[in-house]
Amino acid sequence: MSPIVLLILWEVTVRVGLLDARFFPAPTSIASTFVSLLQTGELVFNTWVSLQRLFFGFLLGGIPALALGVVMGLSRPVRAAVDPLISATYPIPKSAILPLILLIFGLGEASKIVMVAIGVFFPVVINTVAGVLEIDKIYHDVGKNYGASRWQVFRTVALPGAMPLIMTGVKLGVGMGLILIAIAEMVGAKSGLGFMIWNAWQTFAVETMYVGLVVIAVLGFLFSLLLNELERFIIPWKSDQQG
Repeated sequence: MSPIVLLILWEVTVRVGLLDARFFPAPTSIASTFVSLLQTGELVFNTWVSLQRLFFGFLLGGIPALALGVVMGLSRPVRAAVDPLISATYPIPKSAILPLILLIFGLGEASKIVMVAIGVFFPVVINTVAGVLEIDKIYHDVGKNYGASRWQVFRTVALPGAMPLIMTGVKLGVGMGLILIAIAEMVGAKSGLGFMIWNAWQTFAVETMYVGLVVIAVLGFLFSLLLNELERFIIPWKSDQQG
């Protein structure tokens, strides 16, 4: 009920003049703009473009991060070699490297996808390493006693055992990806939700700005629900332990 109450209060305070409608348009005005953008197809198009970039960026950053994270967790020499590099580069604000990404990859699709990939990479690799390291040593010993190859250990011990923390990394990565794709689309893009928000700011179309922000928030919420359901499906024992 609290969001509904908040929206009602927002609407009332704008109508009575307590909030400046130029900066805080009434929710009904935002809803009207939302419907208008849906009817013109602008909102659907920009949302679809952003989702495509997010998807490809997630694949580009998430798959290598998953593989590297498992290898780092299983191999002490690899972990000793790679961990300092990750520790040094992880704290760098990802938005701060956007100019470098644009310099290397230009203003096309590649720069947006790479930005998402970088944002996704770190949460996934860090959580994957932590997940593998938390696996009880007895499971590795059982695999060795049965003569399991490195690939079999990877597939049957490390990956399933680390899956709870891997999913945590995936959730964090999706959130970071949404943030970074919006930032990347504000610079040098001609489509996407970030572009729509930035273009609305330039033309002082405040309602459109709010629509873009709301859509990004809703996407984040839907992704969270989807990943929670996926987690319950692929890690059923986690729900049993929590219950």
